[in-house]
Amino acid sequence: MTDTRRRVKVYTLNEDRQWDDRGTGHVSSGYVERLKGMSLLVRAESDGESGSLLLESKINPNTAYQKQQDTLIVWSEAENYDLALSFQEKAGCDEIWEKICQVQGKDPSVDITQELVDESEEERFDDMSSPGLELPPCELGHLEELAELVASSLPSPLRREKLALAVENEGYIRKLLELFRQCEDLENADGLHHIYEIVKGIFLLNRTALFEVMFSEECIMDVIGCLEHDPALDGLPRRHRDFLTKTARFKEVIPIGDPELRAKIHQTYRVQYIQDMVLPTPSVFEENMLSTLHSFIFFNKVEIVGMLQDDEKFLTDLFAQLTDEATDDDKRHELVNFLKEFCAFSQTLQPQNRDTFFKTLSNMGILPALEVILGMDDVQVRGAATDIFSYLVEYNPSMVREFIMQESQQNDDDILLINLIIEHMICDSDPELGGAVQLMGLLRTLVDPENMMATANKTEKTEFLSFFYKHCMHVLSAPLLANTTDDKPSRDDFQTSQLLALILELLTFCVEHHTYHIKNYIINKDILRRVLVLTASQHAFLALCALRFMRRIIGLKDEFYNRYIMKNFLFEPVVKAFLNNGARYNLMNSAIIEMFEYVRVEDVKSLTAHIVENYWKSLEDVDYVQTFKGLKLRYEQQRERQDNPKLDSMRSILRNHRFRRDARTLDDDEEMWFNADEEELEDCEAVVPPSDNKITKACGGAGENEDLMDPISKFMERKKLKDFDDKEVLGKSSSLSGRQSPSFKLSFSGSTTKTSLSSPPASLRPGSPGSGAKGSPPTAATVTTKVGLVDYPDDDEEDEEEVGGESKEETPPLSKKSKLSS
Repeated sequence: MTDTRRRVKVYTLNEDRQWDDRGTGHVSSGYVERLKGMSLLVRAESDGESGSLLLESKINPNTAYQKQQDTLIVWSEAENYDLALSFQEKAGCDEIWEKICQVQGKDPSVDITQELVDESEEERFDDMSSPGLELPPCELGHLEELAELVASSLPSPLRREKLALAVENEGYIRKLLELFRQCEDLENADGLHHIYEIVKGIFLLNRTALFEVMFSEECIMDVIGCLEHDPALDGLPRRHRDFLTKTARFKEVIPIGDPELRAKIHQTYRVQYIQDMVLPTPSVFEENMLSTLHSFIFFNKVEIVGMLQDDEKFLTDLFAQLTDEATDDDKRHELVNFLKEFCAFSQTLQPQNRDTFFKTLSNMGILPALEVILGMDDVQVRGAATDIFSYLVEYNPSMVREFIMQESQQNDDDILLINLIIEHMICDSDPELGGAVQLMGLLRTLVDPENMMATANKTEKTEFLSFFYKHCMHVLSAPLLANTTDDKPSRDDFQTSQLLALILELLTFCVEHHTYHIKNYIINKDILRRVLVLTASQHAFLALCALRFMRRIIGLKDEFYNRYIMKNFLFEPVVKAFLNNGARYNLMNSAIIEMFEYVRVEDVKSLTAHIVENYWKSLEDVDYVQTFKGLKLRYEQQRERQDNPKLDSMRSILRNHRFRRDARTLDDDEEMWFNADEEELEDCEAVVPPSDNKITKACGGAGENEDLMDPISKFMERKKLKDFDDKEVLGKSSSLSGRQSPSFKLSFSGSTTKTSLSSPPASLRPGSPGSGAKGSPPTAATVTTKVGLVDYPDDDEEDEEEVGGESKEETPPLSKKSKLSS
């Protein structure tokens, strides 16, 4: 059986002075060789006896440990690193506290072992010579003396500690509160001012034991009374006690049977009120002195949430009354407000505790209850329910999506929870649409694929988005479709425009993050055409939202969208809005120009042709930017390439070889060209007879594009076209193995050229015997032209052998290249 006495939670204090839960485990103490001393060890309970270490902290003889609320031990490991152990049972806390005190040589009856400070040697000697601090008698005549003593002790940590011990041991707080009541009865303003300074100073002592006395049921209201008489108020005391007793009422919407829980709720509310409303705003130097007060409230809230969460009867009654039709409106309003505050308290919990909290609420049926509440007419109740729903969505959107899809199997679309949310967003009566903005943010979270889970057997994204577009999208887009039936918005007032802008913002998000779902919806429902009607709105922000929606679609560069845009001439309202805007230099002007500029820069060919062919006459006079002239130039270049594909091919080849990845590396063919002299290159014209063959044109035959080709590009074009023709002949390249390739026969029209593929042309082999014979070129009938169809890894070796003057054509071995004979 697990020893619950040693069960603890480990907390660390973060930079925002909030406690972070580091996990739950079991604490022990023992000697750690690595740390060379007795240490506190906490092992995670989920990992068993040999679980991972949550904490390994040496008990330093000079570290100040504090024991708070009977179940907390707090200390600082470094200057800005505070730790706390929260024990499940008081007995376990006492046991570990005794171990700590034993190591430090302290009496376990103290609540703080010591405090490490840097003080002068003289002050240390004074403190050693006077082990205790003597307080003046708690009488009216000594209040000023006591106030001065408290003020003088606050700057010194050691003196603060001695003052705290003296106040605690002598029961001084209760005596002081009795004196406060006397001063109030006597209307002794000076005495009340002194007591204010004394009580404020006691708060700054930052000691849990004193807080427990001050915040007890019999003392807390008098403490608040002491803080009403601030000398800075010029004799006009605050009425905090009147507010707490007469105005602020504790409403027990569901009877709380546990008196300890009820007392804890009262105490937490009052201490929170003291921190937020009663105490003056602390200075930079005083803020850290109230860290224990923050911790007191934090742990109280954690305890309250835990106690309520464990009370199944309480939560069962709460949700039963929430969903009961017989519950009157006032009662339901109180129940919803309680649940809202309950969820707000849960935000102080750490992630693992919050996960347990929301799972408990889910099991109790919080989402069905919210569905009932959101269907009511009471605006305040719906507002509170929306806040609760936001806590759930922000914490676990997958849980909400799962409920929504499950209820769709039983209910009609009109009463689905998510459609209720959409309807409340559409029907928000607030002129500024504050509630609609909040609900739109929740919908955006629910349809965001980034927070959707995917497993081997279930893809949440696919399932939920299919559900959303089938059951909910028509509800969301209804106001948009209703308002865009004509060439301009049927309702163009400010509130309607704000609502349509919110809807467009969500639809734009869908375009960016959803794929075929939103594409199918936009094309099938002709959504973009309806959206572009809003470019005629008198409200610029709405027209810009419509342009932004179209810009996101164009930015996808999806030809399905592009064909849809061209088929329906959807640039027409954009051009019309641009022309109506005139010469004004504003956001509308810039947004439209940027859209066209994107089409030009990204070279979206289909849209470029569509724009120029249909809207050029309207845009040709715009010369203060070069966007439209650039579009026209793009269009003309496209047409030129379409009309003359050979020229386009030449340009692409030149461009490809002009911009190399590595300028220092040359292809083998280029290296061959540079090694050959001009006479060898001129022989190319004589070797190949005139014919319709493309090789003839590439090697220097008269052609219409001859003036475009320099020597390098001629050679590269000849190689490109040679490979292309040879591949057309063979269809497939020969195998790389050493087996005999099949033979092919091809007759060239107009010649009897015999072509062998075993070696390159003699005229292109540098240093070959016939390379310099200009006067006696071979006749066309007897010329043998050898053209390599496919480059093989061993080609270079063959070339080197032939360059060296050794011919191996007499009895060729099994060739890797096909032979072409006439």
